[in-house]
Amino acid sequence: MARELRKFSASSDLRWLGRQLRVAASLAVLAIPLSGCGTGALWDKFFAKDDTFKDEPADKLYNEGLFLLNQKKDVKAASKKFEEVDREHPYSEWARKSLLMSAYAYYDAGDYDSCIGAATRYVTLHPGSPDAAYAQYLIAASNYDQIPDTSRDQGRTEKAIAALEEVVRKYPTSEYAVSAKAKLEGARDQLAGKEMAIGRYYMEKRDYTAAINRFKTVVTQYQTTRHVEEALERLTEAYMAIGIVGEAQTAAAVLGHNFPDSRWYKDAYNLVKSGGLEPSENQGSWISRAFKKVGLG
Repeated sequence: MARELRKFSASSDLRWLGRQLRVAASLAVLAIPLSGCGTGALWDKFFAKDDTFKDEPADKLYNEGLFLLNQKKDVKAASKKFEEVDREHPYSEWARKSLLMSAYAYYDAGDYDSCIGAATRYVTLHPGSPDAAYAQYLIAASNYDQIPDTSRDQGRTEKAIAALEEVVRKYPTSEYAVSAKAKLEGARDQLAGKEMAIGRYYMEKRDYTAAINRFKTVVTQYQTTRHVEEALERLTEAYMAIGIVGEAQTAAAVLGHNFPDSRWYKDAYNLVKSGGLEPSENQGSWISRAFKKVGLG
C-alpha cells in the first residue's frame, strides 16, 4: 500500500513537473522577442493605439476648418476639414454648416466649379434651411465671376442669369436678392453687348437684315441695359439704308422720347433729317410696342 502511494505520488509529481516545464517553455518563447526588442515592433503591434477609426468631435473638426480658413488662409486644408465633418458626422448640424463653409472656401479661392458643386449639394439636401439663399447666391456668383468678354461664347453668362434669377425668385426678401438684381443687370448688359458686336459686324458687311435682327434683340430683351440707345440709333441707320423709313422714323422718335440727351439720338435725328424726314413714332411698330410693354415710351 505504501509503495502504491509512493508510486502515485511520484506519478503526480511528474505530471505536475511536466506542466510547469511546458508553461516555462511557453514563457521563454514569448520572452525571447520581448527581451531582444524591448518596446520594439512586436510590443508596438500588440499594445499600440489604433488610430484608424479615430472619431473626432464634429465641432472640433469644424472649428479647425475655420481656423485654417480664417487664420492660416489655407483654403485647401480648410475644405478637407469641412469635408471630414460631412464624412464622419453626416447627419449632424455641423455637417450642414461645414458643407456651406466648404462652398464658401472654394469661392474665396476662385475654385468656382467646386463651389458650385458644394453649394448645389447644399441646396439639394437643405432646401428649407435659412442659409439656402446664400448657397444659391454662391452658385450664381460663381457663374457671374466667370463671365467672359463679348468676343467669346456667352454660355457662362446665361448660366449666371438663370442662377441669379433663381435667387430673386426663390428668396425675394433675402439680403442676397438685392445683390443678385444688380448682378443680373451686369450679366444682361454683357449679353446685349454681344448682340451689339455681332450687329455692328453685319452693318460693316452691309447685311442690314441680319444687323436689324441683332439690334431688335437688344431692344426687345435688354431695354434696361446701356446698349439700348445705340441699338435704336443703329436701327434708324439700318432701316434708312434699306428704305424702310417709317421704322427708321419710329426708332429715332422712341430714342428721342426716352433718351433726349443721348449722343445717339443726335446721330439718329441728323440721319433722318438727311433724308428729308422727321422722327415720328408709329404706334403700331414693334419698336413702339416693345417700349410700351415695359413702361417706356
